[in-house]
Amino acid sequence: MNTPPERGPNLELRDFLRSRRARTSPAAAGLGPHAGRRRVPGLRREEVAQLAGVSVDYYVRLERGRTPNASAAVLDAVARALHLDPAERAHLFDLAKPRPGTTRRRPQPPQRVRPGLLRVLDTLTGTPAMILGHRLDVLAANPLAKALYVDFDALPHRDRNLARFIFLDPAARDLLADWETAARGAVAALRLYAGRHPHDPRLNELVGELSVRDEDFRQWWADHDVLQYTHGIKLYRHPIAGELTLAYESLALPDDPDQALYLYTAESDSPSEHALRLLASWSAPAARR
Repeated sequence: MNTPPERGPNLELRDFLRSRRARTSPAAAGLGPHAGRRRVPGLRREEVAQLAGVSVDYYVRLERGRTPNASAAVLDAVARALHLDPAERAHLFDLAKPRPGTTRRRPQPPQRVRPGLLRVLDTLTGTPAMILGHRLDVLAANPLAKALYVDFDALPHRDRNLARFIFLDPAARDLLADWETAARGAVAALRLYAGRHPHDPRLNELVGELSVRDEDFRQWWADHDVLQYTHGIKLYRHPIAGELTLAYESLALPDDPDQALYLYTAESDSPSEHALRLLASWSAPAARR
């Protein structure tokens, strides 16, 4: 009776655990000083195993991506030992899931935004709003969001993507006052998505293109950082409205967890709110056209 060949190591899990171990200092992990010179940055494998309460041999096999059925209890213990935040913990669990054998994967069907949500976007006239989907694809945007960023509807379908805009559109580096933070966030969000959808061919195409065309993207992708967009602050230098400081909120859509509504607001009676009003009045004629 023929036995199926042993699957290769889970390289994504291996690289993620190594990157998290390297960035965790012994002091942060609560370990005392160690005699002698440390040969590795961050924690040793033996130290992670000790902190997680597992054998050194088991953790070594886990980090090498050769433990396909790690229990939730073990993963939780490793997450605590490495001080993973909620997004990193979720990413660890995604990467540790048993993966099916290598097969040819069909592209995911195009995402559609429900007509009711499109009408909601149309009613949001005083705040930029957009709906993002797989791979940070821009599925829909109201006129004020198009005026703030770019008219995504006027772009070819493959270019309606926030990561492509940030890294490949020269206007993005002028628009985003803290471009590096925004760009690193986009890379980390794509990393998180990659853990959930490891067989998405369009993601592989996007990552390959950005890695070839932008050195920063290539370097940050190798860092294995992950980020779940929930809320935060964005800084802009708009050619019409000037400087804006906007808070964003990400609202997941219950009937499609891979779609999220993003709202951008300014503090009441602040210079940024006045700038948004200016941008809205400037964009209104174009929207009517």
